[in-house]
Amino acid sequence: MRDIYERMNYCPLGSGALAGTTYPLDRDDTARALGFYGPTRNSMDGVSDRDYVIEFLAALSTIMMHLSRFSEELILWNSNEYQFIEMDDAYSTGSSIMPQKKNPDIAELVRGKTGRVYGALISILTTMKGIPLAYNKDMQEDKELTFDAIDTAKGCLALFNGMLSTIRFRKEQMRKSAALGFTNATDAADYLVNHGVPFRDAHGIVGKIVLYCLEHHCSIDEMPLDALQAVSPVFEEDIYEAIAMETCVNKRLTIGGPGKEVMEQVIAMEEQYLEESAFPCEDWEKALLA
Repeated sequence: MRDIYERMNYCPLGSGALAGTTYPLDRDDTARALGFYGPTRNSMDGVSDRDYVIEFLAALSTIMMHLSRFSEELILWNSNEYQFIEMDDAYSTGSSIMPQKKNPDIAELVRGKTGRVYGALISILTTMKGIPLAYNKDMQEDKELTFDAIDTAKGCLALFNGMLSTIRFRKEQMRKSAALGFTNATDAADYLVNHGVPFRDAHGIVGKIVLYCLEHHCSIDEMPLDALQAVSPVFEEDIYEAIAMETCVNKRLTIGGPGKEVMEQVIAMEEQYLEESAFPCEDWEKALLA
């Protein structure tokens, strides 16, 4: 949104119907007085262009797309099959027919309202696709859908923030699911490779281990050492430390990885970015008052 603002913040005032005016207007002065960076540089473009609306709605659509995907994760995690999270009562309701059910209302509504914002973007694109230069009355259709998209996105962000801040994460259930989902299978293969086993062979060995676990309803780290060694004598007691969930996560230390140390660095960088990218609204208000 900040990136778009840098390109959008130019004032069309003084463009006239399409070719400016013969009156001695100071467009730079009026643009600055209204808080813009300056005037638009082409009067015809200033009245016939709605790229700023299209780009703005595209950004809102992208934001809503990410919120929708996030909502889908939360809806799945909230289901009885996953049980990774528990929604706060303030952001969920009971089912109208099933007394045991707790509906993730906000997540479902955000997911649904994404289509509403998409609709605004498609609507203005369709409106603009066959219009000749310069201003045409069709363009008045940009207002209602844009304002509605703004209100929808702002409301979804506000509610999403409240929902996230009150969610309770069931970490042990997540850990259990990660183990039974063989999240550490690759690390078991890496263990073998680090002990001289070619990766092709390590891949096959771990495949046999996973089959054993499926047959015995256990995770890799729950297998006894003699069972692991029956598949490959390379395994030693230190295999359990090598495939522990904490080890699997924290040894991935490249930028973008989930290791605690690198994640803390990335979070610090993102926090700095957010601080530096804040809109200077207060500065503009002071300048205008002065």
